[in-house]
Amino acid sequence: MTRVVANRRQMFLRMLSQPLLVRRGRALTALVAVVVAASVATATLNLYTDVQAKLRREFRSYGANIVITGKDGSSLPADALARVDATLGSRGIATPFAFVVARTAAGAPVVVAGTDLDRVRKLDSWWSVTAWPAAPGAALMGKRAYQSLSPKGEPLNLTFQGHTLRVTPGGILSTGAKEDSRVYLSLADFTRWTGIAPSTIEVAVAGSPAEIRAMIGTLASAMPEADVQPVRQMVEAEAHVLDKTRATLLASTAIIILTAALCMLATLTASVFDRRKDFAVMRALGASQRTVSALFAAEAAGIGLVGAVLGFAVGLGIAAWIGRANFHAAISPRFEILPEVVIGSMLVALLAALMPISLLRKVQPATILRGE
Repeated sequence: MTRVVANRRQMFLRMLSQPLLVRRGRALTALVAVVVAASVATATLNLYTDVQAKLRREFRSYGANIVITGKDGSSLPADALARVDATLGSRGIATPFAFVVARTAAGAPVVVAGTDLDRVRKLDSWWSVTAWPAAPGAALMGKRAYQSLSPKGEPLNLTFQGHTLRVTPGGILSTGAKEDSRVYLSLADFTRWTGIAPSTIEVAVAGSPAEIRAMIGTLASAMPEADVQPVRQMVEAEAHVLDKTRATLLASTAIIILTAALCMLATLTASVFDRRKDFAVMRALGASQRTVSALFAAEAAGIGLVGAVLGFAVGLGIAAWIGRANFHAAISPRFEILPEVVIGSMLVALLAALMPISLLRKVQPATILRGE
């Protein structure tokens, strides 16, 4: 009995592989369609999770998405930055700012900001800076401020409420915005000169828009004496881009898989017409309709399985290339999605085989073998 079963299995496998080897062109066409669908699905599933984190990281490089200010323009409490840092933990970075309008020796007004330059460097990594000041008394000067106040890089005197500070340009900042007209000092130099504490803390928080809104509520509870507001352009743009990116990934994947399924459907249908005599002979020799249908479905499933494995490998490569090209970072391969890709590819192949199988049922052995 065992030998009979083994012989039947061997015969079934031979009948399954022989058409794929003899009619390689059609089998290859169907295989390529499955490989394309599987590779796109693999790349999408790998990107779907990582792309959100990487896009959020890209948004964080464009600056703050939360601003904390003293109510009615007043300074923040002395421990405000420490409280914000404790609330944020490792989820973001906060940078204090204090502003005054000072005058040069020629009487020209200029906005001077005091801040933690190391934190600014991390918070606003998109800033174009020739050099970051490190020495005491060195200033980071906006491009327009530099051109109008110190075009040759000479030191200048800044006066605020009768107190004069001599600063030396330590670097030039260019953003194309209001920062180009300002002079930035270290917070220590600024506080010694003006005696004014920070009135603003800019915060960049990592997370989804919902998580950012939750953090705003947490910060507001931790600092009831301050106004905590989102930078709406950043938050709304981030949510919009993430939603559009997810929708684009899913839509493009669905279209490609549908196209691959149609291609496979056409290939399998043509295969049925080419092999009508083969199936008629099988029926004439006693094979049941269920056996013939199972054989054809097994061929389709086999193509789906091989295409899924090949497509998975190609999809990992595509995802890695997209990560390097667009985010300059590696996309972690998610091998746990291999079963999903295999099952999905086999289902697509079997669904594409449904119509050809229905055509098989209409094959009349006597009519086909008579040549009619």
